[in-house]
Amino acid sequence: MITISDSSPTHNCSGFMRRDFLRIGSLGLAGLSLPEMLSARDDSSSLLSKAMRGRSVVFLFLNGGPSHIESFDPKMDAPSEIRSIFGEVKTKHPGITFGSHFPQLAARADKFSIVRSYGSGNAEHTYQKVASGNNKTKATMGSIYSRVAGTNDPEMGMPNNVVILPESVDQKLKLGKNFESNALPTLTSPGNLGTSHAAFDPQGGGELKNNMELKLPAQRFGDRKNLLEQLDALKKRADNGLMGNMSHYQEQAFDIVTGGVAGAFDLSKEDPRTIDRYDTSKLFNIQEATRWGDMKRSSNLLGKQMLLARRLCEAGCGFITVSDCGWDHHSNNNSPKGLGGFSILAPQVDHAVSAFIDDVKARGLEDKILLVVTGEMGRTPRINKNGGRDHYGELTPLLFFGGGLKMGQVIGKSDDHATKATTTPYRPQHMMATIMHSLFDLGQVRLIQSLPNELKNAMTECDPIRELI
Repeated sequence: MITISDSSPTHNCSGFMRRDFLRIGSLGLAGLSLPEMLSARDDSSSLLSKAMRGRSVVFLFLNGGPSHIESFDPKMDAPSEIRSIFGEVKTKHPGITFGSHFPQLAARADKFSIVRSYGSGNAEHTYQKVASGNNKTKATMGSIYSRVAGTNDPEMGMPNNVVILPESVDQKLKLGKNFESNALPTLTSPGNLGTSHAAFDPQGGGELKNNMELKLPAQRFGDRKNLLEQLDALKKRADNGLMGNMSHYQEQAFDIVTGGVAGAFDLSKEDPRTIDRYDTSKLFNIQEATRWGDMKRSSNLLGKQMLLARRLCEAGCGFITVSDCGWDHHSNNNSPKGLGGFSILAPQVDHAVSAFIDDVKARGLEDKILLVVTGEMGRTPRINKNGGRDHYGELTPLLFFGGGLKMGQVIGKSDDHATKATTTPYRPQHMMATIMHSLFDLGQVRLIQSLPNELKNAMTECDPIRELI
């Protein structure tokens, strides 16, 4: 809960009750309010501070199941019913090609790593098992991060687990339309960890947002825009000296909330040239794309979603899930014939992810931010009668960038028809272990007595993808 002020009759000469002036993240570390958390940070030798590696994760999830063949394993020597419909493009690596819709990523292949031997083991539109790495708590990775690090970043006051939907960029969109069936809340499910560790949705929905309250004169915020406007108004009052009697930590916490939280979610504060570099809204006509059943869930806003994710990383958010939908490409009139849906969405991913990589590197943040790109499954090696591909779990696209991992690799191999891995097969639990390794010193995590053993075991029971470590 966030309580900035309480206009009840019992107040001090400034009009605010001291005991209710600022209360944020009360479900965080041991139930501490943000001022108390800031005070507690003075103990720099805590096990938690030793366990944290000071990194953030952006988990870009392509809902619907992107084809592994048309993306990063085109198999152009295979028969026509197997190989990439759209051909291939050369990468920075000799003899390695990507699908032809990824020329920008192909030109940057030395900056990230692809895992060709990864498969979700899942052939349905189910999300929780993939996003949780099949761990026994059933909590997705963002919720696990929130449980270990706290629901709010103690320095910036940011929620530590956030989901960014297209609706976060364009508030005119109907909330929830941009998701595959049952994608929310399973993509960000807190599992057994409890609703306090559910992902914060800045546009609406989610238990954390429902539990957040901003009390200004007799008003309760209903959406992000209203929250930002009221924070700005409160900040102006503070700048004019209308709020006094704050403790050192209350004052610090106030600055965090009115500065970091409000500014991070506001893309208008970004350099227009950077916004333009990320922008994917002109890559395809959204009205034309959404004529198709499954494509109705798509948007052309991924670039700005990724820019917002970068801003949240810089503002102190630890785990950000970005959702891009419409990847269910059977070509059965729910999406265009001949994998036409892939040719619509793939250039947007190519552009948005390339912009993100360039931006993060230019800011010197590639060691501090880990980007992971995947989906709930891949697609059948054999093209169906409509020129599309059906559900397939043995191989799934997986990309890693940054986060202190070893970049510039194409890890693993699949057989000649892209049906299975011929090297060590990796699964969601290996992906999760790799992400946890990037975020935490897991040896130190095991020493934190306040964490349940079930959670510690979930974080450490599987080995990371060894080529990345």
